[in-house]
Amino acid sequence: MIEDDAQFASLLIDFLRQYQIEVTSYEDPFLGLSAGIEKYDLLILDLTLPGIDGIEVCKEVVQKYDIPIIISSARSDISDKVIGLQIGADDYLPKPYDPKEMYARIISLLRRYKKINEHKETEYSLMLDKSKELVTLEGKVVDLTPAEYYVLSLLIENRGFTVSKEEILYGSNILTQGSDGSLAVILNRLRNKLGSGVVIKTVRGVGYKLLP
Repeated sequence: MIEDDAQFASLLIDFLRQYQIEVTSYEDPFLGLSAGIEKYDLLILDLTLPGIDGIEVCKEVVQKYDIPIIISSARSDISDKVIGLQIGADDYLPKPYDPKEMYARIISLLRRYKKINEHKETEYSLMLDKSKELVTLEGKVVDLTPAEYYVLSLLIENRGFTVSKEEILYGSNILTQGSDGSLAVILNRLRNKLGSGVVIKTVRGVGYKLLP
């Protein structure tokens, strides 16, 4: 955990310890970044930190490490939440919160992350050919409608990053603008056509992300 409020960190650490979750907390974000993040299972990250904004810390962690991130912040600006999720955080829990909720989110995220890593063990090749306007999976052309191709091509071009619903809907002449329902149907069809080895993650309240 990277958290500059020592009292808050201590309370959360004591609570999680009763569930056999051991937490190492760093008040100094630079010390936290140099502490060997790859050896941990999950990062709880505050945004208001000394010397560097938590969003910048999140960017660096996402670029360098494969670790789930929960942003824990008292900052109420919705843009912080959107940016944090778009750059790669997996969850955002605004302060103050009940420690039980943090525990529940940790368990849920670790469970999902384990499943995702199991998918990664079976590597797949999903390729976009924009010149021919087609997508291949393991060398075979995927049969797509124009709307499905449009959505999937956006996800492939931004693989590993969240693409917002607004970016998908309002950048298209194919989809009905503002139609969340039609987009959800298209995503479900894509998941069925691509199979369980290709993971399109729903980032609640923000958009969708094709996992690497």
